Amino acid sequence: MSTCPDCSTPISEGDRFCEECGRNLLVRRTPVGGPDGSIAAACVCGSVSIDAEGFCERCGRAQPSGRERMEFVLPPVAGISDVGRRRQRNEDSMAFGVVADHGVVAVVCDGVASSERAEQASQAAADAAAEVLLDAAVDGRDAERATVDAVAEASVVVAQLAGGEPQEVAPSCTFVSAVITDETATIGWVGDSRAYWLAGNGSRTPSRRLTKDDTWAAQLVDDGVITEAEAKTDHRAHVLSRWLGADAGLVVPHVVTVHPEESGLFLLCSDGLWNYLQEVEDLAAVMPADVPPVAVAGALTKVALESGGHDNITVVVVPFPPRERGAGER
Repeated sequence: MSTCPDCSTPISEGDRFCEECGRNLLVRRTPVGGPDGSIAAACVCGSVSIDAEGFCERCGRAQPSGRERMEFVLPPVAGISDVGRRRQRNEDSMAFGVVADHGVVAVVCDGVASSERAEQASQAAADAAAEVLLDAAVDGRDAERATVDAVAEASVVVAQLAGGEPQEVAPSCTFVSAVITDETATIGWVGDSRAYWLAGNGSRTPSRRLTKDDTWAAQLVDDGVITEAEAKTDHRAHVLSRWLGADAGLVVPHVVTVHPEESGLFLLCSDGLWNYLQEVEDLAAVMPADVPPVAVAGALTKVALESGGHDNITVVVVPFPPRERGAGER
């Protein structure tokens, strides 16, 4: 007989919920609020008066927090979120979980830098969406419908963060999610956070990017105004055309479901990574072989940092099928 991981009450094999605390024993997930949302207890000026948003009430300095480098491993999935070299705060967030015998759920959100409290928006959206997707996975509900529901819930919680600021700078973020089982992967997105399929050697399902950016530059490419090569250097390359926030209106995500024929990796990331590694060939060239997902995430994050680290970097890696394995087993 084992015990509940939350309250240590004895549980029996086959129990779905802990009778003492109510924990769903089928689900393992990242902590709500992020893998580490702690804020420094004291400022360098000596004050211990730190407000809820992490600013010193004496000198106004933003305090370093555990969000500057978040790493979490929940076999088989792993993720890293790093503040990068140029930003003061990490406004990226991630949330993921594993449902026994039902696969993996993962969400990456990137706070819009021009909005207020962007890190709160991204974490609230990631946590809310992950909860909807995990519940749907436990119940065996349709993953595409669940993805639409997850974005709807994320949209609500982000919009609720809006306070007295003008609507156009109210908290907002991008969104990408994955629901991965032994047979399929359902990807949903709003904005320019991306998902990639990285095939193993000899796979009949070739590596490819699964998402298409919601940006003005991408729209101009679709309209034939500029080429893809021109879009990569266009000043509008990162100007979002869709996002989650109080000023975004009703948001319905793009959703695709893929059926890989062999093993490989699914990668979710923010633009802090794909700014430097845009194509699947670029990713494949720097990915280590025969290592677990956390080492893949670490290697990709390192490349982004060494390339300049101009933005926050978030990388979540899920093997397919979603079981514990090294990257070399793709």
